[in-house]
Amino acid sequence: MLEDVLRHAFLQHAVVSGLVIGGVCPVIGVFLVVRRLSLIADTLAHVTLSGVAAGLFLQTTVPALQAVNPVYVGMAFSVAGAFFVERLSRVYRSYRELSLPIVLSSATGLSVVLISLADGMNGDLFGYLFGSLIAVSRADVIVVLLVGLAVVAMVVLLYKELFYLAFDEEGAMVSGIPKASLHILFVLVVALVIPVAMNIVGILLVSALITLPVAAALQVARSFKQVFAYAVCFSELAVVGGLVLSYVLDLATGGAIVLLAAAILLATIAVRQIGLRFRP
Repeated sequence: MLEDVLRHAFLQHAVVSGLVIGGVCPVIGVFLVVRRLSLIADTLAHVTLSGVAAGLFLQTTVPALQAVNPVYVGMAFSVAGAFFVERLSRVYRSYRELSLPIVLSSATGLSVVLISLADGMNGDLFGYLFGSLIAVSRADVIVVLLVGLAVVAMVVLLYKELFYLAFDEEGAMVSGIPKASLHILFVLVVALVIPVAMNIVGILLVSALITLPVAAALQVARSFKQVFAYAVCFSELAVVGGLVLSYVLDLATGGAIVLLAAAILLATIAVRQIGLRFRP
């Protein structure tokens, strides 16, 4: 496969995008899991799907908009969905988590309607749903790199604040950390990561790449920083292995990546259980 990667531009785009996505997804996943906000990723993934469906619908109904990239429409929907989630969480202050299933179910319904209006399931939509090696263009790679840099910059510059909020929200607020602003910024970054990851993993599976490597890392890590290191390693292993399997066996890219991530999780659970059983 290495020779083919060097020869074909679309494989180069897929590998570069996959490596970046494999690094940033578990990084934001660690904070989502620790703060018990894992469902946000799944919610915004469904919002992104409704945006992609809207983009496909515009392409089929408005000739002047045939050049519109559904990925960017999905990104706009995802960002808008992030703000809507935040707004609803303020409306339901005592039941903040209720905002997530409200947005998720509404976005799913909108997606179904728009997909039916856009002449149903087609090859492009299948790639957006489950990932595709050939779906990543040069422009997509540039967007992935920019979003990846944004994630790294946020974590590096705001690590202490994000760490404090993850483990002690009340203490963070007392110490003067702007909880609301940081939460909005973080959710916005999540909203940007999901659309750029969908070409590789697929909209319906991107939340798995955010959570499964983190779940595996929690089984073996002994510190918070080790969780990041293990999660990124497991994620990159799943992405690279999934890309190879997808190319060699002609499998859906996202499915191959997620199945490998799930296998890694099961392996870490087994190793931990064996270690606990034989611990003196």
